[in-house]
Amino acid sequence: MAQNVGEAKRNNCGACHFNGGGGNGVKHGDLDTSLIDPPKSLDVHMSKEGENMDCADCHKTEGHNTAGSRYDMIAKDTHGKDLPKSDGEPTSCESCHGLAPHEKAKLNDHVDRVACQTCHIPTFARGGNPTLVWWDWSLAGDKKRGVEEDAFGKHSYDFKKGEMTWAKDIVPTYKWFNGQTDYVHIGEQVETDGKVILNALGGSPDDPNARIYPFKVVNGKQGYDPETKQLLVPHLFPSNKEDKTAYWKGYDWDAAFKAGMDAVNQPFSGQYEWVDTEMYWPITHMVAPGDEALQCGDCHSPNGRMTQVAGVYVPGQDRFPWVDTLGWLLAGLSLLGVIIHAFLRYRSSKQHGA
Repeated sequence: MAQNVGEAKRNNCGACHFNGGGGNGVKHGDLDTSLIDPPKSLDVHMSKEGENMDCADCHKTEGHNTAGSRYDMIAKDTHGKDLPKSDGEPTSCESCHGLAPHEKAKLNDHVDRVACQTCHIPTFARGGNPTLVWWDWSLAGDKKRGVEEDAFGKHSYDFKKGEMTWAKDIVPTYKWFNGQTDYVHIGEQVETDGKVILNALGGSPDDPNARIYPFKVVNGKQGYDPETKQLLVPHLFPSNKEDKTAYWKGYDWDAAFKAGMDAVNQPFSGQYEWVDTEMYWPITHMVAPGDEALQCGDCHSPNGRMTQVAGVYVPGQDRFPWVDTLGWLLAGLSLLGVIIHAFLRYRSSKQHGA
């Protein structure tokens, strides 16, 4: 290993990060092996046709601490350009491009409330590799079904893991985000009305530090203890040949949940249910060239991309019926005025002509 120490390149960073979650593109959606040598249309920064940048060009490292993780995000950078010499903050788009990156002032007006990634990453998982968007553990254990594949060649069912759904070329989900995330921790009690949000996003339209960000959303079903009101940690991998408490050995959820909760020093009542869960993954890679970014009509239209975002008025997308009524009334009165004026001019000309 010592003889192979070198600069961090896409290949060795990607060996882990492109395969997070158990396989190529499973976890993030915007990180997969297509970024090892991407075309410019996939990622303008990493492509040899573009800037040919490596991970460490943005993720500045000091003392082997790599900045820029989703756990340490700067959702709204107000200090602007600071590269190539970093000021210790995680690198952001503004670190290179500044606080007014566009030639058109109207586009720069958006920067305060809309993250750069929102417009410049029109879709993710678009390098040919699908990403996981649904995982239902409650259906695991049916050995008769075995393993089933979808059109992508991915496991849509695995008796070890349950049912899964994969997708490519995904339009992100947009949320207000201020960089703060509230994760559900082991042992924490959760409410099961509707869905359990595994990582609640901080930010709102009233938060000056929040902007509209793109996210990958993963939904699923996970084990839950109705007595302790905790999400359950299952014991999956057998520690030895005799370990039948592991689910992938004995296929017994009761034994697997008990062993898993014992391992993390948490109680297990012996009862379990399945609850819907939801998790958000910020999208920040697969940046398209400027001419392939979102256009005005992608948001400023009746079915624009911002329809899912609360607390924001988007001209062209949102309507106020009373404003529309007033506008048509004024237009009608103006037209009536033009008609009356034309009639009077016509009549006057007739009288003078006579």
